[in-house]
Amino acid sequence: MKLKSYASLAIIAALFLLILAGFITPSLFETKVEGAQRPIIIQGPMPIEAEKIVQRLDKVKEEKSGSFVFYKGTLDKYPVIVALTGKGMENTAAATAVAIEKYNPIAIINEGTSGGHDPNLNVSDIVLGKRVTNIGSLKTENMDTNQGIDPTKWIPMDLMASKGSAGEDPNAENIRYYEGDKDLLAAANAVKDTYTLGKVVEGTIGSADVWNNEVDRIKWFHTKYGTSVEEMEGAAAAQIAKDYDVPFLGIRVLSNNKTNGGKYSPDTAAANQDYVYEVVKKYISTLSSK
Repeated sequence: MKLKSYASLAIIAALFLLILAGFITPSLFETKVEGAQRPIIIQGPMPIEAEKIVQRLDKVKEEKSGSFVFYKGTLDKYPVIVALTGKGMENTAAATAVAIEKYNPIAIINEGTSGGHDPNLNVSDIVLGKRVTNIGSLKTENMDTNQGIDPTKWIPMDLMASKGSAGEDPNAENIRYYEGDKDLLAAANAVKDTYTLGKVVEGTIGSADVWNNEVDRIKWFHTKYGTSVEEMEGAAAAQIAKDYDVPFLGIRVLSNNKTNGGKYSPDTAAANQDYVYEVVKKYISTLSSK
């Protein structure tokens, strides 16, 4: 018995020394311990798309990794982390990988504002990402000097489909969609009646480091990709989440819609967070019943 006690003390001492040396951070060790509740991560690109949910969490503690900020708290006594990712695909991909490595989440919800692609959707309507796709990964047609530019002939380029040159592989000339997790979608649909400022529908979210203001271009994406809205983050987070096998869902509110004249409204960011809050509460209740 004494030998076992000494061995246990030696292990604890070794871990303590590793923490002091900086090789293991206490927060990382806590989240990886066997049997601990894996947190739900909610991602918002800008403060306006994240701060309201942070205010509704209990026992919030702020942590940083690089430029990324993580607000660790609880909702209904379950661990929830709001990640302020910053705008754009690169920021979001990096923030998602850091969050997964550091916190080992059980699910990720990427939420925020978006521009409408579907003329049947209005400002304040919410789109649940049944699918998310990268609308910025494109290959142009072969055209010589003075032959002009024709974006309507650009071809989707699936960077995940080829180990060689995606630009030369015909198998990469396809649209890659990332499917929303069915359990997260079920939770979102279960509480959609709590949202009274617009419709809540399932659809396709398009993402790219491009801000499209050309209505004909927007219509082209809506026809070719089936997009309901566009934003700058969701597909990057979905790709990394899939790489790590973490359930993912995008939830985006229309802050404007150029296809039907819907004017920009900044208030939609807060409204979306209120709805996402209800989605997370519902999802937590399903976890406790499993």
